[in-house]
Amino acid sequence: MQSTLAKLALCRTPALGAHRYHCAACQTTATVYNSCGDRHCPTCAGARRADWLDSAAQLLLDNVTYYQVVFTLPDTLSLLTLGNRKPLFDLLFHSAWQALRQVLVDEHQFEPAAALVLHTWNQQLTPHVHVHAVVPGGGPALTGKPRWITSRRRSGPRLPGAYLVDADTLRATFRETYLAGLQRLHRRGELRLTGDWAHLQDVAAFDAFLQPLREIDWVTFLQPPPVSDDGQPASSPTHVLKYLARYLTGGPISDRRLLAHDNGKVTFLARTGKATGGSREQHPVTLSGIEFVRRWSQHILPKGCVKSRRYGGFSNRHRERYLADCRALLPPSPEPDTSAGDTSAESETLIAGEPDTNTADSPPMDAAGPTDRRAPACPACGNRMQRLTAEPRPSWRDIMASPHRPPWYARPPSPAPPHPR
Repeated sequence: MQSTLAKLALCRTPALGAHRYHCAACQTTATVYNSCGDRHCPTCAGARRADWLDSAAQLLLDNVTYYQVVFTLPDTLSLLTLGNRKPLFDLLFHSAWQALRQVLVDEHQFEPAAALVLHTWNQQLTPHVHVHAVVPGGGPALTGKPRWITSRRRSGPRLPGAYLVDADTLRATFRETYLAGLQRLHRRGELRLTGDWAHLQDVAAFDAFLQPLREIDWVTFLQPPPVSDDGQPASSPTHVLKYLARYLTGGPISDRRLLAHDNGKVTFLARTGKATGGSREQHPVTLSGIEFVRRWSQHILPKGCVKSRRYGGFSNRHRERYLADCRALLPPSPEPDTSAGDTSAESETLIAGEPDTNTADSPPMDAAGPTDRRAPACPACGNRMQRLTAEPRPSWRDIMASPHRPPWYARPPSPAPPHPR
């Protein structure tokens, strides 16, 4: 955790080396310091998000309705997750997918697919662990002759609007799957239960802890694509992907929500209500600097934890075959109408009750070659600059052993010398 904070503190400073640029038009020179490249850094996140968005957009097909589904852990389990990030994040991904897969297959008998993104905070930066899933509302039939099956209500009253699965069934299946997995981890001794949680090492105490969670409704939120008054789609699936891309990198708060840092206190804008779909009005929240950093640090992911995962037809193993099957079964797409002008402006459509929490301005580009389009614009005249020198970023080992190391950074102890025989 402290290594991540140290990297962020040194991002784009002389400690990391620099590239120097020259403007041939007005003879201005400029220095661009290297970035830290950490996935939690707000100023280094743009390229990673763009790469994910481009990759995810290739999964989308015309003539398919895509839904967004949110699986949320109860607050008690969000707190337990803080001490068990890797196993419980993995369990959350697995349980959300297993619930989706089971209910989709039971109701519709088509091959399911989903892209999931982990999100661990609310607007006040406290733990609120959940995953967002983008799910196609149809797929190739699993039985019988090859055909495309679209999700629709098979029994009960026909309600207006799009339909993916029964929300109550999905909610109960997710709860049962997650709690069963939690018990498996406990039996195997794979949960870290210390401090206030130490009493849960006892099997009977752990079962008693889980019992209230079996008796409450867990939160799963299904959102079909919005439609306009005439029934036409008001947002494309790519807008949902852009929304989710904001959560992939850059930390739990954007610069535009930060209002002040005075006298050791940090003030930022946050939505304080808890009701899903409630008011989007934000209010200033003031925390001590230490508390702000503590809350922010709770959302640093453990090493090796992947925040975006794909399952079923979207998985690496099946994606190529799945997309080919879908294209063969779906009707051909109409030719695009270019007479209406550009309609690619990004929609601001968000999930009800899930406000935008991580949109940052485009970060400054890393240093690039003399003819690279990413080279910075001249601060004086705006022309593209040319690179004069390129200094590579030193290794983090060398940086943390140098005078540039933050004063609060505690160097790990040197390994003990081998014991003489």
